[in-house]
Amino acid sequence: MTPQEQKNIETIKNSIDLIKNFIKFDEISAKISELERQIEAPDFWGNTENAIRVTKEKDSISEKIEPVKNLECRLDDLTGLIELAEIENDDAMLLELSGNLDTLAKEAETLQIESLLSAPHDSANCFLEINAGAGGTEAQDWAEMLARMYTRWAEKRRYKYEITDKNDGEEAGVKSITIHIKGQKAYGWLKKESGVHRLVRISPFDSNARRHTSFASVFVTPEVDNSIEIEINDADLRIDVYRSSGAGGQHVNKTESAVRITHIPTGIVTASQIDRSQHRNREIAMSMLKSKLYALKLKEQEDAISASQNKTDIAWGNQIRSYVLQPYQLVKDTRTGTETGNAPAVLDGDIDAFLESAIAKL
Repeated sequence: MTPQEQKNIETIKNSIDLIKNFIKFDEISAKISELERQIEAPDFWGNTENAIRVTKEKDSISEKIEPVKNLECRLDDLTGLIELAEIENDDAMLLELSGNLDTLAKEAETLQIESLLSAPHDSANCFLEINAGAGGTEAQDWAEMLARMYTRWAEKRRYKYEITDKNDGEEAGVKSITIHIKGQKAYGWLKKESGVHRLVRISPFDSNARRHTSFASVFVTPEVDNSIEIEINDADLRIDVYRSSGAGGQHVNKTESAVRITHIPTGIVTASQIDRSQHRNREIAMSMLKSKLYALKLKEQEDAISASQNKTDIAWGNQIRSYVLQPYQLVKDTRTGTETGNAPAVLDGDIDAFLESAIAKL
């Protein structure tokens, strides 16, 4: 085997060992064996309620180890095929298998990162809110660029998303936008994106072509399901209805279907204008409110107030990541040191390296 192939195999094996250790692979395997013995018992289905509970438990914990078992199986298959191709001097097959090994090594590293996403709501969908900060039109355009970056990232992962609320800027971009991202571990992947993002570029809105610095904040919250009890007193809510913003003409919403909910004790505001139904928009806004209140509760337990509550300025000195387009190109995360000179790719949704390095520092 070539040195690169040996390196990839070692990388995959190391990832497998780390994942197994982190998820307690041997303990889960022993538990599955015990549950399987119960299922195979002759009188297992005599107690339907218990049988359903046991089978669901087995399926649930089996999901935790199936990806690493699949990884092991594919590694064994590839190494066996590479050895066979070497014996037969099949250069074309070796080239293809070497490429497959490269791909598997990347998948192993990603799976290793995903194994760290085991917090209570890491597997949940999420709401991602972007607000333009200091910089006027520049910042509003930057907020819209960030929204595109995250939706492109979601598309590449085959996640579904919808824009639940959007406040357009006067000249360009958006003042604020909320995106509902739906996919396995969406919150886990994006939770470390909360913070201030800084852009440096030659302004397309400046006739003198001067360099401008713009800021926008990102706030990510998990979508809270019905199993989480969040107490909300109706007396603490102010609910406003208004016409949804649109492109004009036939697209203008002539009814007051958009809903804005303000939670008076905390000052949290959520809004939805995605649906023509006022009732549906109210449900979406309430869901976002529950998610924000729950996120605030979690942050308080960790003695770290969320970015939307601590009134941190969306300006210089508070950024978690800088995106420099002029006079050179560099995207750098100030927390992890991760950086790349390929800024266009990042703005097109290629942000996995930043997400993975942030998660690895958990």
